[in-house]
Amino acid sequence: MIANSPRILITRLSHIGDCILTLPMLFAIKKEYPDSFVAWAVESPTQKLLSAVADIDELMVIPKNWMSKISNWFELRKKLRDSNFDYVIDPQCITKSAMLGRISGARKRIGIRGKWGRELSPWLNNVLVETKQDHLVDRSMELLGELGIENRETRLELPVAIQNQHSIEKTLQELNVHEYVLINPGASWPSKRWETERFGDVAKYIFETHRLRSLISWAGDEEFEMAKSIQETAGDAAVIAPSTTLGELAALCSKATFFVGCDTGPMHIAAAVQTPCVGLYGPTRPGDSGAYGAKHVHVQKWHQSGTSRERRSADNHAMRDITVADVCRAVDQMFASLSNAASSSSAA
Repeated sequence: MIANSPRILITRLSHIGDCILTLPMLFAIKKEYPDSFVAWAVESPTQKLLSAVADIDELMVIPKNWMSKISNWFELRKKLRDSNFDYVIDPQCITKSAMLGRISGARKRIGIRGKWGRELSPWLNNVLVETKQDHLVDRSMELLGELGIENRETRLELPVAIQNQHSIEKTLQELNVHEYVLINPGASWPSKRWETERFGDVAKYIFETHRLRSLISWAGDEEFEMAKSIQETAGDAAVIAPSTTLGELAALCSKATFFVGCDTGPMHIAAAVQTPCVGLYGPTRPGDSGAYGAKHVHVQKWHQSGTSRERRSADNHAMRDITVADVCRAVDQMFASLSNAASSSSAA
């Protein structure tokens, strides 16, 4: 029997995109158990985004590589046990996320059996679910059956703080950019990246064909160099955005007509603020971890298979096989879809 106010810990530590794709699970818990206490164990910098989510009662920021220091073990064990969790839900299912559940003292530690239950997690979690769905959102939602949650309405959204909205509105005025396609060239895996010159050619196509300029977002010195390369290729068709915080990036995504980029955190931020995405995929599958929902357009020529470690360190052959023409066709499809949606809305 599950109490009306269970105390629950979610151990989705990383990455930004994966944490965003876990939000529907959180929302479903709070809908079923509005009096529950839900804490989320997360690594930096994702807490900067999750702090805007009102349904999270406590964010526990966990040091990266926490298992390498014995002092972390004692500190986290005490903090977790003092919280008296009834359940731990581990949608990440790797050793470091499952071990947090193990030292928490929670009676039930819910994880995944099979290919998504990785490393030592099947031995550290004590309630294992054989998930049937492929996408990270859907298989995370399957874990909720152990909490008696059967009506699993999928709600994916990310609040945008008012101060970030105002900051980005001021930035757009200064850039004299009002309507735009947001291009983000970065990706944490080099094997997920697409050539910057090709992004520049896509920006030129969008401007010449659809009369809309592109705004290029970036984070860090390496991505800034990528953004400059795109702008050099695109010319007046593209503008480089200034440096943004994660919250400001969410605001920038929310105001875009649509997003173009690889399978990375900014794409999932865009999807979560209800901005349609044209996503490019090589070593990942859109059916597993792509932008979630029917309004997005996925571009993939073939899947670069292998273990996660192998795909992470691989060359980006599958991405390079995506041509500029492939992405321009996806852009045309997105514009047509947006036009049809606007026509249907006005007719209604």
